[in-house]
Parts: sequence; C-alpha cells; structure tokens
Amino acid sequence: MPISKSKRNKKSLRLVLPATSANLGPAFDAAALAFNLFLKIEASEAEEFSVVAHGRDAEICATKQDHLILNTYEQVLREAGKRVMPLALVIDNEMPIGKGCGSSAAARLAGIALAVHFGNLRWSDARIVGEASRREHHPDNAAACWRGGLAVARMAESGEASVAIVRPKGSWPLLLAVPAESLPTEEARSVLPSHYLRSDAVNNVQNSMLLLAAFVQGRPELLGQVLEDRMHQPYRAGLCPLLPALQRLAGQNGIVGVALSGAGPSVLVFLDPRSNAEKAKKLVAAHLQKVKQPAELFSAEITLAGGRDSAQWKRRDSAGKRPARG
Repeated sequence: MPISKSKRNKKSLRLVLPATSANLGPAFDAAALAFNLFLKIEASEAEEFSVVAHGRDAEICATKQDHLILNTYEQVLREAGKRVMPLALVIDNEMPIGKGCGSSAAARLAGIALAVHFGNLRWSDARIVGEASRREHHPDNAAACWRGGLAVARMAESGEASVAIVRPKGSWPLLLAVPAESLPTEEARSVLPSHYLRSDAVNNVQNSMLLLAAFVQGRPELLGQVLEDRMHQPYRAGLCPLLPALQRLAGQNGIVGVALSGAGPSVLVFLDPRSNAEKAKKLVAAHLQKVKQPAELFSAEITLAGGRDSAQWKRRDSAGKRPARG
C-alpha cells in the first residue's frame, strides 16, 4: 500500500531512501551504489509515537520496540539538547531487511533526517552522512543512500567521513538475488582473517581502481575481470551459497559480473545493457532452481536520487543557507 498523497504542512516530512549495495567485489568497505528499491517514510508531529507499516517486512518495520528509525531520531535530538517531539510514522518499505541491501543505513539516515527536520538542526549533507557513518560504521552505504549514485568513502581517525559521489556513465541494469535467510553483519565479519597477503591486497587495489574506471567510463564489460575479490567474498562464500552458485554464470548470456551485496547473503548481478534483461533473469532463475538455491529475484538499476533528493527535504548548511546541488 503506497504512502498517501495527503496534504502536508511544515510539521510533516516525507523521505524516500534507496537501498544500497556495498563492497562491490574488491572495493571492500570503500564503495557502494544506490539502487531503486526504496524505504518511504511519511512523518508528522503527534501526541505519542506510532508506526504504521506496509510493504516488505511490514511486521518488522511496525514494531516500536528497538525501532532503529525512532531510536536514532531520539538519540540525535537528545545529544543535540533538543526536545523530542513524538512522531506518527507511515512506512512503505521495498528493500529486504538484514539481507545486505543497506536497510540499517537507510533506517539510521531516516532517523537523523527526521531529527534534523523536526529539531531544526540545520545540518549539512556532510554532517548527516558523517553522523550516519559514525553510527553505522559504513560510510559507503550511508553516503550512497543519502546522495545516490556510486559512493566512494572512508572514515578518518577523527570520525569524519570523506566521500566522493560518482554518476555512473551509461545504463547499468542489475539483478538482485535475495535468499530467504538473513545474515547478521557480525557473523559475516567473524569469518574474515585479521591479516592478508600483500599479493591479495594489491590485487584488490588494482581491481578497485579498474572497477571505478568502469563506472566512470561506462564500460560494464570490464566487470568480468575486476569483480574478483580476495579480502571478503572467498571467506563469506560458505555463509552465502548464492555467491558461488551465481559466479558460475558470469560471462554467459548477458551476465557480465557477480558480487555479494554488502556482507551478504544477497547477491548483485550486473547485466550487459545490450542484452535482454528478462531473458537473463529467467536464466538465473532456472540455474538457481537446478542447483537448489532458492532466491527472490529483483530487476533493478542504479539510482542517482538519494534521500536528500526527497521532494520535501530542505537542505541547508550550518549557516542556514541552501547549498548548491551536487
């Protein structure tokens, strides 16, 4: 059920935040892209907190106890010394929760944006992304979700996030394969080694640079070579059986590359923009049935619109002036 188009005033806010896929093979903890599955939120001032949810995982989204959006909203306002105004939330969710698609980054950003709006905090984009990165520990996901496109990011020792946003050239059709089971990020992290061979680190640096060039130059044919990763995917494959199952299809029938989405267990499949996307989707579905790895398949594409591009969002810098877009 979509969010209503009811009349809104200054005491309400509508946000639309995209799902994100981080790591992208070799760009471990460094890059993420936004794609067109969305978390839509309509918030208005109320006498007490309430949540109504529709769409995917509605039961999780509607549970007020330990609600990530509301908890973040309250924490940010209290830390800023602001009054906590109760809110009524209507949520329409499209993104899988706990499946490596950036749902927690989107929820934290939503809570921060609500605090900025209803608390009149006048935070800049950089501060919003930095706050989400500090809480989420993933500046790549936070930056891609808030600003759209492809985000390259790092956290400095000071806790600040350094971010560059890339608008990928050309068309980038995607296929997202989502298994029924979720995978906690802590568990996905626990299987990673504490040290790596120099050759593995160099391989990932080289592939990450070429991956960025592929997006900038609009060369999806490079992905078959540069999505190889030696820092996280080989170790997580046992927890994410969809990954090795789908990697076998890379280079066939319009499938140019395959990578874990975030820490998994979902898998992102990059399609050749010249190929028939529906045919590729049917091929993937048949293959997964054959190898007995059931998954829900979503056709998607990179979106250049982030949460800050929500129609009702008012972006201002610390002086209260509207910054230039970009």
